[in-house]
Amino acid sequence: MHPELLTRVLSLLPPPQPGGAARPELAHFHAMLRDYPLRGGKGIRSALLLASARAHGARPGTSAWEGALWLAAGLELFQNWVLIHDDIEDDSEERRGQPALHRLHGVPLAINVGDALHAYMWAAVHRAGVPGGMEEFLTMIHRTAEGQHLDLSWVEGGEWALTGADYLEMVRLKTAHYTVVVPLRLGALAAGHPPDERLTPAGLKLGAAFQIRDDVLNLLGDAQQYGKEIGGDLLEGKRTLIVLHWLETAPQEQKALFLDQMARPRTDKDPATIARIHRWLLESGSVAHAQAHADAKAREGLALLEEALAGAPDHEAARKLVDTVRGLATREA
Repeated sequence: MHPELLTRVLSLLPPPQPGGAARPELAHFHAMLRDYPLRGGKGIRSALLLASARAHGARPGTSAWEGALWLAAGLELFQNWVLIHDDIEDDSEERRGQPALHRLHGVPLAINVGDALHAYMWAAVHRAGVPGGMEEFLTMIHRTAEGQHLDLSWVEGGEWALTGADYLEMVRLKTAHYTVVVPLRLGALAAGHPPDERLTPAGLKLGAAFQIRDDVLNLLGDAQQYGKEIGGDLLEGKRTLIVLHWLETAPQEQKALFLDQMARPRTDKDPATIARIHRWLLESGSVAHAQAHADAKAREGLALLEEALAGAPDHEAARKLVDTVRGLATREA
């Protein structure tokens, strides 16, 4: 996250000093509120919002830029409260190289901190004062919750009879709206421009490419750069394009072993067997299949994005935005 955005995020939260709260329990609460924001993160979504604002004519020092900065701070707060809840729902071990918040403090306290950060997110949106900003945040939350429900429902119901189309529908809802679509649209709104309607289909395709890349990195990425445990998706039983493609042609013995492990809670999965499954996935053609699909979605999305930005006020900033998104959709780390 950009230092200026972190400063804005922290300015909305209660002070961390023990003397800033009447009770030690509240001092602990205030420190927990700052935990995930202070862990850093790439700040991808806020960077896209600000790049979109520049492309649409917002300039530092103007009221439009100030609104964009507060919306970007709101996106960072959204990301952090959603991650706290997501880590609980997935029973994750780590977040950004450290134990997940609920691992450190227990589930009830972590849920409460996520709820509180959700409220502070709306404080940032209010500070922005950008017409249409609240509606975009509401749409983002609705779509993300729908996608998360699909994901969690499949895990809860032990559902593996899924297709790549099922996965892509979930990803468009859960990831694409808040990662690409809404940041691009918010940037335009902050600059005083109605968002070009092509930004939405462009963002949906690019968001899908981003998530598929993320799934690939979860199997073969570098743990320090990735920020989460490698292979965590297998331990959490995530339905990914890679796994669903592999299940279509996997030998029956391997498929049976996989389904047996996936039917177990994370703590009961056998690490040696999970390592074997991990290896089978890497040795199959399913990773290459997923990467090819991500490449195709990225190309389609970038073409639409270039069309949507063809008439943008700042052509150079628009070009840089396209380059940024291209790097995001084709990233290797």
